[in-house]
Amino acid sequence: MVHKIVPVGVSARHIHLSQQHVELLFGEGYQLTEAKPLSQPGQYAANETVAVTGPKGSFPKVRILGPARKATQLEVSRTDAFALGINPPVRESGNIAGSAGITIKGPAGELTIEEGVIVAARHIHFHTTDAEKWGIQDKQLLKVRFEGERGVVFENVIARVSPDFALDMHIDTDEANAAGISNGDKAQIIE
Repeated sequence: MVHKIVPVGVSARHIHLSQQHVELLFGEGYQLTEAKPLSQPGQYAANETVAVTGPKGSFPKVRILGPARKATQLEVSRTDAFALGINPPVRESGNIAGSAGITIKGPAGELTIEEGVIVAARHIHFHTTDAEKWGIQDKQLLKVRFEGERGVVFENVIARVSPDFALDMHIDTDEANAAGISNGDKAQIIE
């Protein structure tokens, strides 16, 4: 039997910005600067942060993840959404059509997006070779078990397969806190 063990990354609230919005918020021609690399190749936590404000509350320093993307997207936990006073859908990253809106403020400007706020669906990034080795297809829904004091099984974990990915599972802070999971813990795919 093959033990399909994957490392876990806990994803705190963060925002991806389009280059147009980077420049609107930070100034014409501005480029994000890397603070530290993330688990996925070419992805990084930027030095820059922005404030986000909803109808009920705000977060003054939301980390930007780079590089710039084609569309601006804020990823929050359900707890964050309550604090902001919004009701974003649970979605796969990039699927923002009809999602919640938010106001974003940077040092050089402010903007309101009508859609772009989601609670990211739990998912596993697979490099193509890992997916092939384990017989996993892109977009397949998986069950994943965490051992430990508060052991749990997560269902509906989306497989995302690409030669550009490194093997890594992403869950949000609410899920991690409920199950006592930390960055670097291991999970097992059970079906």
